[in-house]
Amino acid sequence: MLAHTLKAFTELMEHDFVSWENLSTVFIKKIVSYVNMNAVDASIQQLSLSILENMVPTSRLLYEVVKKEVTLDRLLTHLQVTNAQLQLKAMALLIALLLSATNAERRDMMDYLREKNIRQFIHKNIIHSSEPLGDEMAHYLYVLQSVSLNLCEHRMKMSMDPYSQEQRDLLQSLRQTAFESESEAPAGTFSTERRRSLCAKEFRKLGFLNNSNPAEDLRRAPPGLLALDNMVYFSRNTPNAYSRFILENSSREDKHECPFARSSIQLTLILCEILHIGEPCSETAQAFYPMFFGQDHFFEELFCICIQLVNKTWKEMRATQEDFDKVMQVVREQITRTLSLKPTSLELFKTRVNSLNYSEILKLRQTERLHQEETLAVPVLELREKLNKLWYCRLSPNHKVLHYGDVEEGVQSPPIESLTEKIPVADMKMLLVGKECPHTKEKSSGKQNKDVLELAFSIVHDVEEYCLNFIAPTRYEFCLWTDGLNVLLGKEMTSERTQTDLDVLLSMELKLRLLDLENISIPDNPPPIPKPPSNLNFCYDFSHAEQ
Repeated sequence: MLAHTLKAFTELMEHDFVSWENLSTVFIKKIVSYVNMNAVDASIQQLSLSILENMVPTSRLLYEVVKKEVTLDRLLTHLQVTNAQLQLKAMALLIALLLSATNAERRDMMDYLREKNIRQFIHKNIIHSSEPLGDEMAHYLYVLQSVSLNLCEHRMKMSMDPYSQEQRDLLQSLRQTAFESESEAPAGTFSTERRRSLCAKEFRKLGFLNNSNPAEDLRRAPPGLLALDNMVYFSRNTPNAYSRFILENSSREDKHECPFARSSIQLTLILCEILHIGEPCSETAQAFYPMFFGQDHFFEELFCICIQLVNKTWKEMRATQEDFDKVMQVVREQITRTLSLKPTSLELFKTRVNSLNYSEILKLRQTERLHQEETLAVPVLELREKLNKLWYCRLSPNHKVLHYGDVEEGVQSPPIESLTEKIPVADMKMLLVGKECPHTKEKSSGKQNKDVLELAFSIVHDVEEYCLNFIAPTRYEFCLWTDGLNVLLGKEMTSERTQTDLDVLLSMELKLRLLDLENISIPDNPPPIPKPPSNLNFCYDFSHAEQ
């Protein structure tokens, strides 16, 4: 009878005839008593938890009453029962309390829950329960993950204060951990200027852009001080990996070293974006990461794995400082692709993300592009092929960029400003000709195919290894372009046109030498230029012809 009464009360309240704020303290405490008593039917406790959950968001006063009367320990007790519905309602009330709390209260509550190992319990008994996880519980786990990660928002939005001794000490600890032996010299050994110069050199080795004042690198928020926290956590909790990262890159050439600090700052920002730190919780989302609940200090531990991934990918790409953004783009893709697999632990994440090397990323991109093209309708493919026939390409005057784009039929030499697409010459990787070109592999056979092969060439460019495909109008144009592109790539000119020109020059030199042998002397200096004539009346006046 009590269960039916509570259910009827809940349904009446859903019609908004009466405000939750009108409920008396006596009534609220009675409902709370059903939650706190042990010897009560489970259906009554479920309904009581549901009533309290609806009550909490309506006013600050009701939130404080429920928070005071229903302790976190009691909710944790309900979470540990085998009754899935009771477990669900207890989780719903916990989430309602967290969402209604102030930032300080929320932090205290999450700290207490961490002490009670709630993550490990959820990971073992809810996520990996024999019962399938329902949509409602999945949403609550998403919210719990989001609330926990958003505790990082405060540090993420806080710029470094160069006058804060605590923050400066954290920054100096990075240098001291990496270069401990070099920093052990007594204070009196070096002059102040010499010590300042040594510190600047060490901060440069750490990968700070502003090595004389590294605090400037951490003024950007986000990621703010969260990046510093991550670097310090990495140096203190995995000191061997930290030292290996720094020393390995210190011994590389300047242009090939992977900058630890700059990479850490950008990686922290990428992780914040992927994990939606600082964003409000969605009311319907259910996408949580199971491994989040299997690990304390999840964000910091994830950073430790990913910063080592940055160094690994940097080496695989043979990157230089100019490739920094490209490397970080690949790292972002490695992380998002691995997270989409929903690994159940950080160890499994580490294994999978490290197996997804740069070569694998390129293969996946290529496969996805081909699949996308295959799914296009035939008329669309035919139209695209037709449209792609009329386009123009030219080299910029400074020889640093290839500009290209669509042109109207009949246009001979369009202005460079009208060609909207461009490829930096520095991003060109190689030149393909003939049957090596991707756009000739599926052409029809016969004479037409042979003609196309003789005029086809492709430029492979960028980290994603895209191809810009050409079919020259004549063999002469083919020779000019392939020779020019080879020169830009720092390679020898290989076309038959080059050989022909070379033969002409060599035969001319030989003829000159033969002339010398036939007693015809060739002067060392050119003959003098004659004086200009006394008048120029013999010059033809073109203006009369135009009239």
